[in-house]
Amino acid sequence: MTTQARRQKGAQHVEHRFHNAQGAEVKTRDEAFAPRAEVSPEAVAATARLELHNGATVTWELEVRYNPNTYPYVVTGGQITGTISGPPWNITGGFMGESVRLDATRHDNTATVTIVGEFQNPPTYRGTYGFNGATSSFKHTTVYHC
Repeated sequence: MTTQARRQKGAQHVEHRFHNAQGAEVKTRDEAFAPRAEVSPEAVAATARLELHNGATVTWELEVRYNPNTYPYVVTGGQITGTISGPPWNITGGFMGESVRLDATRHDNTATVTIVGEFQNPPTYRGTYGFNGATSSFKHTTVYHC
């Protein structure tokens, strides 16, 4: 490479153009990635409906709120109803992905339940759950409902 070619290559200036999530051009990278002030927490939430089965007598309906911009999906809330003791139960956290973990507290804060499982096809989780700190007391299959 000649000296002249090196000077021309080094003299090139790359202009950076930034766009925000709405596609509008902005001046800086920070503006491009800044959260919008008018976006509410609900705007970054999605809901999944699941149904947990443990034999013939246990059927729980789970409405799980999660952040779809994460993976595994971070669970942000929800509720469990159905044949679970003392419904409703408030889902307090967990995650969903290749595996699932859902933590919930009874509405009167007297008990907790933890549901864990592994993903399988068709879209279900197979695993165990338990109360008050246990996670493997009972087997379950939890099915997605669209």
